[in-house]
Amino acid sequence: MITGEIKNRIDGIWDTFWTGGITNSITILEQMTYLFFMKMLDDAQLTKEANANAWGVAIKDPTFKDGMWHNPDTDKDVPYNDLRWSVFKHKEPETMYRIVSKDAFVFIKNLNEGRESAYSRFMENATFLIQSPRTLTKIVEGIDHLDMNNRDTMGDTYEYILGKMAASGNNGQFRTPRHIIRMMVELMQPTLKDTICDPAMGSAGFIVESAKYVQEHYKKELLKRENADHYKNAMLHGFDTDATMLRIGAMNLMLHGVDNPDIQYKDSLSTDNTDENRYTLCLANPPFTGSLDYEAVSKSLLAITKTKKTELLFVALFTRMLQMGGRCASIVPDGVLFGNSTGHKSIRKELVDNQRLQAVISMPSGVFQPYSGVSTAILIFTKTNAGGTDKVWFYDMKADGYTLDQKRTECAENDIPDVIARFRNLEAEENRTRKEQSFLVPVEEIRENDYDLSINKYKEVERVKVEYEAPDVIYARIETLQKEITEAMAEFKAKFL
Repeated sequence: MITGEIKNRIDGIWDTFWTGGITNSITILEQMTYLFFMKMLDDAQLTKEANANAWGVAIKDPTFKDGMWHNPDTDKDVPYNDLRWSVFKHKEPETMYRIVSKDAFVFIKNLNEGRESAYSRFMENATFLIQSPRTLTKIVEGIDHLDMNNRDTMGDTYEYILGKMAASGNNGQFRTPRHIIRMMVELMQPTLKDTICDPAMGSAGFIVESAKYVQEHYKKELLKRENADHYKNAMLHGFDTDATMLRIGAMNLMLHGVDNPDIQYKDSLSTDNTDENRYTLCLANPPFTGSLDYEAVSKSLLAITKTKKTELLFVALFTRMLQMGGRCASIVPDGVLFGNSTGHKSIRKELVDNQRLQAVISMPSGVFQPYSGVSTAILIFTKTNAGGTDKVWFYDMKADGYTLDQKRTECAENDIPDVIARFRNLEAEENRTRKEQSFLVPVEEIRENDYDLSINKYKEVERVKVEYEAPDVIYARIETLQKEITEAMAEFKAKFL
């Protein structure tokens, strides 16, 4: 659990970036990850060195070796020791700034082997943007008190920083609210047998939360070597087309104890992505808008839904990427549920007729505040390629534990526990009426309604007949009130005026 002291320290670091001229939240977080990585590498080696000294053996595979490292940018040799956080943090500001910006930063950009590759392989186009020795010194002092070996604390710390990124309003679209991600993971209940993918991973929230869920629920099973190997090396996958977000996502995973995830720079919708029948679980919040190179879109996706809308193409992608029996939970904009275009109808028909659509959870429009008021829903389905949709569960989620305004402060109203409990016991939903918050709809009725998946199409609104008094009775009451007012005014005037 992140403490108030750590929050204050992060807030101070954030403010230092602002006063140092870096105000874009994504840039702040990116620059912080560079320094986090430098400290993480040194902290890990310090731990290795302490263990090696205790056992009287040589350290195995040190990141910072004895001797000199050749800097390819300056064509000069630099002592490995100077690149270590525990060493350069004691230097004078100008000396430390030169070492960090010219040597240590280049070192982590070129560190593309071993356990560090998950983060460092996306460093090719990284740029060090901290402009002054004074700013760097204050940031290093703030970060120095963070224990990079404590993955639980550092994971929570990074979540707090991601929250600051979203709250700032700049590029916040990259972050799905953590409690919504957690709800979706709880709904899908990943296991150690799963192979999980988010093809629009952003800061890797779904992958991280899936990893945490498995850690919490399969602690004993993870002690077995084959399970641990699958978890570390083959279970978690993610793609993105933004190198900055890949770096941020890789750091997020590392700080949550996931050192070797399969995350790649890849346009998921293009012909570059050939994944088919590969994953058992997809969790995602794919982009709803943005540029799309239609000519590069995979023909296999256009065969399912001929459209230029990314939200529809991603749903088609899930049906292709999943193994038979694989499951998907994806956030989609409301338009996917009821849009009238050929593309909208074809993707809904695909889910209902060719796959097994299980649930449509409509979320309140304020979930993505303060940076978007878009109305969204969660689609849950299983890949069958042979249909199987029987009854679809609809839930009208009205509250998520936070106010639905720009401030998004915590409140008592929260449907999330009810959503999870009811989804896990759909048999009990059979007796629910259309007037309640959740209910089941037979697939035949959905087909009759042209595959419309909006809950309002099926929800029954109970209208209570209101009986009004006759006009002459109402008028007589008004006359009586008017008379009383006139008499009171006359009495007041006689006494005081």
